[in-house]
Amino acid sequence: MSQIIYSPSKYIQGSGEITRLGVYCLQMGARGAYAIVDPYIISLYGQEISKGFASEQIPLLLREFKGECSLVQVDQIVAELGSSGVDVIVGIGGGKTLDTAKAVSHFAGLPVMLVPTVASTDAPCSALSVLYSESGEFDRYLPLRRSPDIVVADVEIIAKAPVRLLAAGMGDALSTYYEARACSRSGAVTSAGGTGTLAALALARTCLDTLLADGAQALQDAADGRATAAVEHIVEANIYLSGIGFESGGLAAAHAIHNGLTLLEECRTVLHGEKVAFTTLVQLILEGAAEAEITGAVDFCRGAGLPVTLAELRLAGVAQDRLLYAAEASCSEGSPMANMPFAVTPQQVLEAILEADRRGAKVS
Repeated sequence: MSQIIYSPSKYIQGSGEITRLGVYCLQMGARGAYAIVDPYIISLYGQEISKGFASEQIPLLLREFKGECSLVQVDQIVAELGSSGVDVIVGIGGGKTLDTAKAVSHFAGLPVMLVPTVASTDAPCSALSVLYSESGEFDRYLPLRRSPDIVVADVEIIAKAPVRLLAAGMGDALSTYYEARACSRSGAVTSAGGTGTLAALALARTCLDTLLADGAQALQDAADGRATAAVEHIVEANIYLSGIGFESGGLAAAHAIHNGLTLLEECRTVLHGEKVAFTTLVQLILEGAAEAEITGAVDFCRGAGLPVTLAELRLAGVAQDRLLYAAEASCSEGSPMANMPFAVTPQQVLEAILEADRRGAKVS
């Protein structure tokens, strides 16, 4: 089996990057750009974005992202492109906006530039879009033909976003090393199409080390809206290190169980990375990880304000049969649960969820 690593053609991180998007599109040879943008970002930075393209004489079509990152939305946007003369897709905003832009570029056969305005997930760097139903349930992973052409992270904007979003990105990134390690042990085929590489596992480990070293300080600095070195390190960990680490290192139980939990309406308003933080604890318990490792992960989540109990996932009092329903979905055919180095049953997942909840309650 081949070893494969994916990466964006270019990753750019700095302050004030939102004003230079036209320059980067020009470097891609763009003659017209179509930007899918979060409404909030348009309200705050719409002028800067438009001016950046106008200064490079690149026509820009702006579309507010609305609804879910669903196949319905993607098909609608691809149809809107028509004969507009657009030759670059730009996604500016959060994870679902960026995943939508990636899916549009995939079906339209156009290059894509992604501009994450929060560091809440590791979606920006991957050749993968996560699609949901119109009602918000996990639908499918959409493998893309290639990685994004350019990823541009404006740390100044990200530092001003709600701290909860940065913490959620840390929760998503927390799973990266543990899932990559599980895939390395099992020899699983990753979403890059081959087994994991030493480079991917090393980036995943660096991601974890960066979270532990700089996470607490970054949250304090971001609460003040300051783009400090700690914030820069966590932005890189959440977006780049975790993005390469998960895609080329592999997904396993943590994301499988997260996907199962999306079936429970009560926790739909809980952010992706917040759910993944808890399901990372579930994976560590499921695989019988060292006690110090489990305790350390729980302490990290608690310090970052990430969920460590079912109650914090808004699942307090949920009947066990519904948790089992989510556990069964996490073990369904095609789930990354198959990447674990041992067979996992829904009952084992349920027991690990309940044990993680008990441990989290003791900490709090």
